[in-house]
This record gives sequence, structure tokens and C-alpha cells, in this order.
Amino acid sequence: MTFAGSFHRHLVLAFVAGLGGLAVAGPQGASAQPAHARYVQVADLFGPSDEEKAAAAQREATQDSTIANLTQRVHDLEESLRQLTGQLENANHRVDLLQKRIDRMQKDFDYRVCVLSAQKLSAATDGDQSALPCSPGGGSAGTAAAAPAAPATGQPSGVLGTLPEGTALPMPGNGAAAPAQSTSQTQYNAAMTLLAKAQYDEASSAFRSFADSYPKDDRAPQAIHWIGSIAYMQQDFSGAARAFAEEIKKYPTSPSAAEAMLKLGQSLIAMKQKKEGCTALEALPRTYPKASKTIREEASKAREASRCR
Repeated sequence: MTFAGSFHRHLVLAFVAGLGGLAVAGPQGASAQPAHARYVQVADLFGPSDEEKAAAAQREATQDSTIANLTQRVHDLEESLRQLTGQLENANHRVDLLQKRIDRMQKDFDYRVCVLSAQKLSAATDGDQSALPCSPGGGSAGTAAAAPAAPATGQPSGVLGTLPEGTALPMPGNGAAAPAQSTSQTQYNAAMTLLAKAQYDEASSAFRSFADSYPKDDRAPQAIHWIGSIAYMQQDFSGAARAFAEEIKKYPTSPSAAEAMLKLGQSLIAMKQKKEGCTALEALPRTYPKASKTIREEASKAREASRCR
């Protein structure tokens, strides 16, 4: 043992003995103290070692890194939540605007149908539309009489068909006693009254009853046309297609047959039966060469919109 090592050992022993009030003998002389009195706990007496300090520092660094990662993740989640909240608010706003637009269109549509039906039923007197049993609710009397044409997109237009010229309906009274109406005329007028009141389901049932009861009446094809138009407006494309097909089959020469074929093609396309719908649209000008220019143009535009070949 070197002198330095021996000196250090004696110094530590002396320090420990002083702390414990012990008399520690040198290597040549043993003390008479008991064994338990000679044992002294010196753990942590000189502080942590360098290795322990390094391990503690590593643990702290790891904890700091973990905390930083968690903090960043929380921040990212909060930012994502803010973005999603903003997108949801925008979507709700767009839905609200769309719903208001649909409500306005429905009110305007109801008024237009009411005016059209009331005019045909002579609800007005001497052309005074203020007497019509209709509530504007979105349209105006000055524009309600002329309903816009259906867009030729193969999609629902939300507009019912129009009455063809020459349809037999009662004319405005002039103070004289009205002639007695037949049972068929009364039933047809009742269906038109329901339509004027926007009671579409009831009107459709009434038109169906009339068409089944009086298949040879001049108004039978128009009754079926109203059934298809109501179903088309309600986006019941299957029901609309059946009604328009029935009209074309039973009354191919009726004034509204060409329009029925147009609506049949649009209904089939809306039902995802593109091939059948395109066939109906393509056959329209051949089947009804005297169809109005408006109907022929709508059929052509519908074919283009649906990319019929």
C-alpha cells in the first residue's frame, strides 16, 4: 500500500470514529468495542456518485421530453377541434340557408299551384285574383300565373304539369244559374280543389279514382298526368314513371302525351335507369314530331345533361 492510500484510509477511519464517538484502533490494535458498535452506516455520506447524477439527469431529460410531446399533442388536438368546430358551424350555416331556400320555394310552389287550379275552377270572378283562395307566402299574384318550365337536367323540377288547351272545366259565372254538373265533372273538380289546397296526396288519390271510374272521359288522360306530376314533384320518381307510362300507353294522342314522355325520361334517369330514360328522351321527337319547341328543347338538354349516347 502506498503512503497516500494508507493516509487516506486512516483519515476516513478517524472521521468515522469521531462521528460515532468511537475509539478506532490502528491495524495493530483492536478495540474492545462490540461488533454492532463498530458498524457505521456511511451510505450517502458523501452524496450521489457521478453515475447516479448522470442517471438522474437522464431521467429528468426523458421526463421533460415526454411532457413536451404530450403538451404538443394536446395543442394539436385543440387546434384540430377548433378547425372541426369552425367547419361544423359553416356546414350548419349552409344547411340553414338551404332549408330556408327550400321553404321559400315550397311556399311559392304551393301558391302557383293554387292559383293555376283556382283559375281553372273559376275561383276568381272577372279576373280578380284577390278573390283566389290562395296565400302568397313567397310568390306574388303578378308572377304566380305563369309557372316556370322544368329544368332539363333529368332531375326533379318541383313544378307540376300544365293543363292543355281545350280541357273542359267550368267557366266563371256571370250571375246566371250554373248548369248542373255531371258526376264525373263533380269528381274531377273535387280533385282539382284538393290540388288547389296543396293536399297533394288526397288530390292524387282523387285523380286516380276519377281515371279508374271514367277511363273514356276526355279528362282521364289529364287526371293521370296530374298523378304523375304530383309524384314527380314529391320526388316519387317510381310513381311518376308509372303514371306517365300509363298515360302514354292508354292515351298516346292526348294533348299532354309529349310532355308525359319527357317527364317519363327524366323520372327514369332520376331512378338511375339511365338507359331507359335516354331511350324515352330520344324517342320523343320521333313519336311526337308536333311536340312544342319547348318540350323538344327540354328533351335535348336532358339528354345532354345525362350524357345519353
